Amino acid sequence: MQEFVIDISNYAKGIKSDFIVIPQNGSELAFNYLAPEDGPNTDYLAAIDAFGIEELFYNGSALTADERLSNLQTLSAYKPVLVSEFVDDNSLVGDAIQKNADAGFLCFPRMSNDYYYEYIPDTLPNENTNDINAMSDVQNYLYLIGNTQFSNKQAFINAIKATNYDMVLIDLFFDSDNAFTASEINQLKTKANGAKRLVISYMNIGSAENYRYYWQDDWKKGNPSWLKKSYEGYDDEIWVKFWKKDWQEIIYGNANSYTKKVLLAGFDGIYLDNVEAYYFLYFD
Repeated sequence: MQEFVIDISNYAKGIKSDFIVIPQNGSELAFNYLAPEDGPNTDYLAAIDAFGIEELFYNGSALTADERLSNLQTLSAYKPVLVSEFVDDNSLVGDAIQKNADAGFLCFPRMSNDYYYEYIPDTLPNENTNDINAMSDVQNYLYLIGNTQFSNKQAFINAIKATNYDMVLIDLFFDSDNAFTASEINQLKTKANGAKRLVISYMNIGSAENYRYYWQDDWKKGNPSWLKKSYEGYDDEIWVKFWKKDWQEIIYGNANSYTKKVLLAGFDGIYLDNVEAYYFLYFD
């Protein structure tokens, strides 16, 4: 997976040099041999621009700090850390934000009704009027990959335009066959206060999703052979053998690839989900 992320980054940055690459979870990939004691993997760190993490201090209720916290604090010396927390008691949102701030991380707080990233929160930490040109400028972010609260694509766009988030993370598609255009993404690149912001596309590289444009009607687990394992809790996804050429060609390296579609749509970067797929395939 280290090599896969690096190759995606090299491809994208070869087309747009300032393109942002953020892997979600699997922070141990930033170390040689996945072990903090073996030191950082410099090639991996050079390929990415930040770390995305889910549920560090909260997964509904408060979590006991685990080894990820120590690892992320080490890695935050190299790249920003973005943490998406899920808090089932809305009165604790402020605590989730503060715990991340104390650790040096940026927090996106999901409240009790927002497990699937479908709402724009009322709370916006560190609101500012700065132009945001790079990850190092980002002081807050919006993670909004669900669309159930919006009647159509333009309503979704308008809701984001009305906010002052420094960075917006959305899907390339409003729904399964309705991708955002470069003109539409450009509408999102200005905060309500007039300052510039970044717009990042979600992209799943560790599991195949049966509602995506690349999915074929006869596909199922084991057909093709790189559709490896059921994804518990997500019936519309299958863990993939991500090292297989056919899957990698879907993701990057050619004019029809997912990454190229993201670039053509004018996004500033990609957010790579399920990079921890190696764990579910290798260590199961």
